[in-house]
Amino acid sequence: MQDLVIPIIYLFSAVFFILGLRQLSHPRTALKGNSTASIGMLLAIVATLLNNQILDFQSIFIAILIGSSIGAILAKRVEMTSMPQLVALFNGFGGAASLLVATAEFYRGGQFPAFIFLIITLSVLIGSVTFSGSFIAFLKLQGIMRGSPIQFKGQHAFNGLLVLLIIFSSLYGVLDPSQLSSMFLIIIGVSLLLGILFVLPIGGADMPVVISLLNSFSGLAACATGFVIQNDALIISGSLVGASGIILTDIMCKGMNRTIWNVLFAGVGATDTNTDNLQVDPMKSIKSYEPEDTVVIFENAKQVVIVPGYGLAVAQAQHMVHELQKLLEGKGVVVKYAIHPVAGRMPGHMNVLLAEANIPYDSLYDLDQINPEFEETDVTLVIGANDVVNPAARHDTNSPIFGMPILDVDKSQTVFVLKRSMNPGFAGIENELFYKDNTIMIFGDAKDTVSKLVSELK
Repeated sequence: MQDLVIPIIYLFSAVFFILGLRQLSHPRTALKGNSTASIGMLLAIVATLLNNQILDFQSIFIAILIGSSIGAILAKRVEMTSMPQLVALFNGFGGAASLLVATAEFYRGGQFPAFIFLIITLSVLIGSVTFSGSFIAFLKLQGIMRGSPIQFKGQHAFNGLLVLLIIFSSLYGVLDPSQLSSMFLIIIGVSLLLGILFVLPIGGADMPVVISLLNSFSGLAACATGFVIQNDALIISGSLVGASGIILTDIMCKGMNRTIWNVLFAGVGATDTNTDNLQVDPMKSIKSYEPEDTVVIFENAKQVVIVPGYGLAVAQAQHMVHELQKLLEGKGVVVKYAIHPVAGRMPGHMNVLLAEANIPYDSLYDLDQINPEFEETDVTLVIGANDVVNPAARHDTNSPIFGMPILDVDKSQTVFVLKRSMNPGFAGIENELFYKDNTIMIFGDAKDTVSKLVSELK
């Protein structure tokens, strides 16, 4: 009976995984998708316990309770500005889990066929790279480590030598079983080092792509571990996460008009906000208004487009922006949100941020949908976005963001830019938009600024 029940449970688990992933592809159904996938994972855990005849269920459930509690507390307490860091940590934990399972399987003893040892090596490699790489990404995003690219001469060649060392160690372990344990430890150590060196040269501008890629790695590590312990649920779920992560990474790269190889090896971008070396033309001038001065322009607008960026998350202004939207719509103004695929510090950062404030999904438009409408837009309100609205991407061949698809906000009749200062974005370059004739800067905290605007419009 058990031989029949367990495969059926695994089958239902896989179905829930697939349905959950499909629902996660749209903000409207994302919450339901997360719950659906969680049910699939619960079924997989139950099937695994039954399949392996685990008798000490008490310890298992205590571990599940502790882990779930920690996850729930983190999810509730972590602010939206820190969500990319949390995602990076979760990716790292996924890699660490695969590393630990593969290590446990190795030290369980017995003779290993060459194929199984190579699969264990693959699981350890991907899991270690994901774990240490995600930890470095967390440090960069948290500001503990400098966000700009950290490189040294011959770094890529050195990384290549590390990969060759891993391959040599795995093959040597297969050919000489007496050295298997030593080679395994070398593989773990070198893989952890490779993960660190993999992320160090990647700048802050590329962090959304890195997070997506590491998420894919965590899935691939789980898939490899599934082959190690012969668990269908791990193979299926890991494959789904790995494939979806690769697809998302490709989407993010297209959003920046860059290849994955350029992201990983070019060292573009920085999260450092030091402008000491930023060359600003003293002949350029900007227009600056107070929030009270903008009321008439908003009141006479027929369409307003709001462009959220990381600065919106920092200021925690999403709820106040929603108030502004409702107020303008009450006056007959059409309000839309323009979402760039790499806005924020992780994939979907702005979508999640706006969803938290219960902003209707129908108000959100991606780059391809909204760009044709900017010429017909009376007012565009840019809140904390920088590189994704920089016109230099269209014509400046010397710019690091040249060719990147941007939101064509400069084509609007009037552009209001809410910023704390003139500091550059992640790419570390000056934004031409700030000096356009139709651009008006509003300096200050985004939440306070929008709050004042709401008060004036009432």
